[in-house]
Formats: sequence, structure tokens, C-alpha cells
Amino acid sequence: MQLTNPSDRPLLVLSNGHGEDLIAARVLTALQQQGPTGSIAVLPLVGLGQGLDTTPGLQGLGPRQQLPSGGFSNQSFRGLCQDLWAGLGGLTLAQWSSIQHWSRQHPHGAVLAVGDLLPLVLAWGSGKSYGFIGTPKSDWTWLTAWGTTPVADVYHRCKGSEWDPWEWWLMGQGRCRLVVVRDRLTARGLRRQGIAALAPGNPMMDGPKALLPLVDSLRNQRRILLLPGSRLPEALWNLKRLLEALPHHLAAVLLLATGHGLKPQQLHNLMAAVDLHPCQVPPHSGAREGWQRGDLLLLWGPGCFEHWLPWATLGLATAGTATEQLVGHGIPGLSLPGPGPQFTPAFARRQSRLLGGAVIPCLSVHQFRQELERLLEDPVGCQMMGRRGQQRMGSRGGSAAIAQLLQERLLRSHGTINPTTLL
Repeated sequence: MQLTNPSDRPLLVLSNGHGEDLIAARVLTALQQQGPTGSIAVLPLVGLGQGLDTTPGLQGLGPRQQLPSGGFSNQSFRGLCQDLWAGLGGLTLAQWSSIQHWSRQHPHGAVLAVGDLLPLVLAWGSGKSYGFIGTPKSDWTWLTAWGTTPVADVYHRCKGSEWDPWEWWLMGQGRCRLVVVRDRLTARGLRRQGIAALAPGNPMMDGPKALLPLVDSLRNQRRILLLPGSRLPEALWNLKRLLEALPHHLAAVLLLATGHGLKPQQLHNLMAAVDLHPCQVPPHSGAREGWQRGDLLLLWGPGCFEHWLPWATLGLATAGTATEQLVGHGIPGLSLPGPGPQFTPAFARRQSRLLGGAVIPCLSVHQFRQELERLLEDPVGCQMMGRRGQQRMGSRGGSAAIAQLLQERLLRSHGTINPTTLL
């Protein structure tokens, strides 16, 4: 098989999580907008890959399965055991087989790994040229608030990078043509290890610009974005905890933004359990259903996160990617970690450090209520927290920049780029 155009080279994309699916989708959309591409196959290693399925022009590959831990089996032994019992071993072998079959079918293909160690290993094992977008790790997590996790902090400080030696090795292979990380500090840490890492921008900040105007009936009310996460059933448990922790006298509009996987009956049962009663929703708000208790109004909008984000002045979150997008738009947040498997106290502390304290993890209901009342009465403090979050998350444009790098480094047989322009 002879390629008539280097940009026709087939691409296989491996991602391992909901946030990784979102990042991959945005980069691939930008890639398609930059000109004709070869076939693009996507293999979500974790979950069902809904974030990729909504992107036109992509071909699904391999088996998918929703595991009990939601992809966080590395955070607890119990979660690992549950995933193994649910078929993690067989799923991984089947995905490996799919990657090898694709590689044999596409001798001139390339692989893009989005996530951390697992997709990076699989990309290396494909035998193809590969690129890597390292999404979850940042050196900010151990350089901020020294002493919160002293053993891990010492380990990372000794290495000078949050990435590990076996990951350095995989990123440093000759077939690895591109390494992109989430911020310049992390890129500098990898370059000290001989990895030509770049930080051209953060795709998580590249959401659509077409947004709903703020509804007049909500304009003079406190508007709080409620983000319980995307992984069920954990999202429902966390949502119940957040609602139960709210002060009973709170007067505000809660904007509950979820994915489309949450069933209305599940939400109806939960609202009845926390004494919230059905009510009409404001017209043109985008909300699907509403509930009320006294001066507290809750609006539910599946798929409304992008629309409601500019409306909010504060966020209450037990989410991963959505929380980062929240503070990246200058909106501070509070979190109330639970038993997991994803949003545990350790995860929440790590997230807070990554985001420069723009989201405050509350380890008790009492602390949560205190911090909520303080932030609602301190707009200046909220603005300061929001600015820190914006600095950590970066600006728009990362998707297009990464897509251009993919063209030049991975999908073309030749062509160079000056990395100093992206440091």
C-alpha cells in the first residue's frame, strides 16, 4: 500500500477515561477542520466512550465495557478486585487484540495515546509510530502546598517530575514522535529527563462559544453550578451528599448539569428523599425539569454544562474534568469527597493542589457549610480563587495547536517544527 498523501495516514486513538475522551474529541475535531485526513479509529479503553461517539467522522474500534470502578481501579485494591471480577482481564486482552489487528490492517498507520500509562503502553505495543497526550499528571500537584502528601511529594521531588521512569522510557522511544502535556511546568520537568515534551495549550478550555443568554428571572439570584460527576452510580451518591449538606436556609438557584446517562426516575427518587418538590422551569433556561424547597430552586439540564457555565458564580463539584473546566473559566468551587471510587478525599486534595486552591475540598459537612456561606459573602475572595484556576488551566486554542503538531510530527513523513515556540 502506497500513500498518495502523508495526511491520508490512518490514525488510531486510544483514550482511557471520560475526560480523555473529551480531550481526544476536541483535538480530532480540530484535526478534521484543518484539512482532509485519513481514516480515524477510536478505542476508548475505559467506559463506553460517549464523548467520542458524538464526534462525526470517527470509526469505533474494539470492545467497550463499563467497569465498577469507572476506570479508577488504580486508586483502591477493592476497586481493582471488583473490576477483575467484572472482566477487566478479558477486556484488556480483547482491546490488545483489536489494536494488533488494526496495526496489521494499516501498515502505514499511526497511534495517538490520550491519558496516562495504559494507552501509552498499548501505543508502544502497536509497533507503530505514536504520539502521546499526557492529561492527568502535572508537577503543580507536588510543588503546591508542600507536605500534604509527604511521601509522594518526596518521591516526585527526587525525580523532578510527576511522570515515572518507565513512562519516561516509553516517551523517549524513537517511534514516539510527539509528547504533549497539560502545562509548561510539567513539560520543563520532562525535558530535564531528555523528553522533548511540549505544552501548546489545554483542549479542556476549547468548548463551544455558542451559549444561551442568561434568563432574566435568574439574573438577580445566586447561581450555583452543581457538578456531581459522570460516573454512575457514584454521581448519584455524591449528588445526594451535596444536597443534604446544603444549609436549609439557602436561597439560590442550583444548576444541576449532568450527562445524558442519568435516568429521570433515579433523579425523581433522589429529590423526594431530600425534600425537593417538582416545579415549573423558567422558559428558555435549557432546563429539562425543576424542583424547589423554600427559596432553593434546582434546575436539571442534561447536556447543559457548556451553556450554564457562564451563568454560575460558584460551583459545587465532585467531578474531575468538569471541575477543571469550571475553575478554568474563573469560577471557584467547593468539593465534598466521598467513598469513591473516583472522588475520594485523596483525589479531591490532589485536584485542589493541581488547581492552585481554586477548588476547596471539604472533609466534613460542617466545613462544607462554613466555606459555602463564606464564599457566598465574599465576591472578592471568589474572584481571587477564580484567577488562580484560570492561570493553572490556561487559555483556549490548545486543540488546534495539538492537531497541527499531529499533522507535522505523526501524520506526515517529513516536516519539522521549532519546539521553542511552544515552551
